Amino acid sequence: MSDVYRIFGSELSPYSIKVRSYFRYKQIPHEWIIRSPANEEEFGKHAKLPLVPLVVTPEGKGIQDSTPIIDHFEALNPEPSIHPADPALAFISVLIEEYSDEWGNKPMFHYRWFYEPDQDSAAERIARSFMAGAEEEQIKMGIGMIKQRMIPRLSFVGSSPETKAAIEASLARQLSILEKHLQGRKYLFGGRPAFGDFGLYAQLYQCASDPTPGAIMRESAPAVLAWTQRMLDPSAEGPFESWETIGPTLAPLLREEVASVFFPWTIANAKALAAGEKSFSTKLDGNPYSQDTQKYHAKSLAALRARYAAVGDRGALDKILQEAGCLSYLSAGAA
Repeated sequence: MSDVYRIFGSELSPYSIKVRSYFRYKQIPHEWIIRSPANEEEFGKHAKLPLVPLVVTPEGKGIQDSTPIIDHFEALNPEPSIHPADPALAFISVLIEEYSDEWGNKPMFHYRWFYEPDQDSAAERIARSFMAGAEEEQIKMGIGMIKQRMIPRLSFVGSSPETKAAIEASLARQLSILEKHLQGRKYLFGGRPAFGDFGLYAQLYQCASDPTPGAIMRESAPAVLAWTQRMLDPSAEGPFESWETIGPTLAPLLREEVASVFFPWTIANAKALAAGEKSFSTKLDGNPYSQDTQKYHAKSLAALRARYAAVGDRGALDKILQEAGCLSYLSAGAA
């Protein structure tokens, strides 16, 4: 039996390249397979949901959802660890990963499908990847079908002319904060990638590949751009740093994005779900925001709170979270 894992994914899927980057870092033998009609039978055999990434083990077991995939393989391949030994840093890394997966995906998806040049670019790349070898006329038809399917999904992630300002301001803050933080630093937490690196890079790498946000990044965030490239095949080049050295430039991400945007948004969603409301409206950093209520986001928030509750000694962590304005949101009864 082969010991090679099979990763079904897409170059335009942030969660797919997140998992691929992790496998490369851990040097886990794997085959990268672009999902397409040619392998749909095998994909369908192992996937519970029609979503990438899908990891198929040598024993024929299918595993989906990027965070559980990484958790699963981290338990099997603990070295080099993606979790700093310091419990405070380890949870902050988890928090950034959660923020990236749940909120960070919104600027990526918004820019990709809101502006026409980005729509055209993404649709063509998806079509050519999914329809390899097809005639040009078929490719053109595929591009049109992809745009017809994806553009209406903007509302699913909360992107609209009314929420445009909130979403685009979020990306601008991310880039400004990270550009300072990554000056002279290989990864978010020092000389090697942490859990948070994999989640955040994956969204911003996709942004870099699209015309509009890519131009923004090339002009204003060259260090961030270099980091996204480094994360395609990361390596352990040094130890994790301490909060004393990374805190001055990483804390603004917690304060200005996680506490000001992510937590208010995800808790508003959870409250709406609990109340049986199909949509919700709130303000994020002063900007209006509305979206359809999503069950998965509430489930993910509960999982984050469980991870926080599982931290043994929370003294140093709570101090950091309190100063960043995040602590009150992590209790199950937070409003």
